Amino acid sequence: MSQVPAATKAMRVLKFLASQPDPVPLDRIMRACELPRSTAYHLMNAMAEEGFVTHLAEERRYGLGVAAFEVGSGYTRQAPLQRLARRHLARLSDQVGESAHLAVPHGRDVLYVIEERAPGRPPLVTEVGVRLPAHLTASGRAILAALPTQQVRALYPDRSAFVERTGLGPTSLSALRTILAETRQRGFAVEDGEITTGFASIAVPVIDHNDLPLAGVAVTFPADGHADTQRIASAVRATAAALGRRVGGH
Repeated sequence: MSQVPAATKAMRVLKFLASQPDPVPLDRIMRACELPRSTAYHLMNAMAEEGFVTHLAEERRYGLGVAAFEVGSGYTRQAPLQRLARRHLARLSDQVGESAHLAVPHGRDVLYVIEERAPGRPPLVTEVGVRLPAHLTASGRAILAALPTQQVRALYPDRSAFVERTGLGPTSLSALRTILAETRQRGFAVEDGEITTGFASIAVPVIDHNDLPLAGVAVTFPADGHADTQRIASAVRATAAALGRRVGGH
């Protein structure tokens, strides 16, 4: 290991952290990556300064930082996921008769990379290339609900991290945690009027081979009470599961 460049050591640390369901103590990183304590300590500090690692000092644990999510979302923006997903999203839109979207995590935002607009439905703000706050969107909530709680806390350290669009939505970490707990219990994420007044969305995460959320599949529809939300949720869940299998997820 002493002959391995520092960059290779950092990559091994990132791969190990990405495979863990929760942030881990330094000793586990040392053992898994075969690093001396002093090397591990300095390496983790350097990676934390660059944003690839988050140090949860009160728990003496390390997890992935925002920069790691930027790298992951950069991969998806380069089109492999879009090519795999486009046909699935078109089929989903046809099945439910509403507009379907695919969004990927981008820090505290989600970035929309596919939009399949249903015939006769109006254009929405979730066009390709648009970024929206993850805590307000169904796609973002689906992704956040699939992350370890420590990662969510690292993304939302204080109230300044919460923005509003329509005056609705969580404004604190405790409020967001309640929404994410409800999302996990329900099996899909929802939002109603928090992005665009009069429209609601349902979303489910696409889970990769590390059991981490790679993207969110969503359907948006008029919030007039006429939509069959259970049917939509079932279709969205099936689409997200199919995409998860395509990218090697469980």
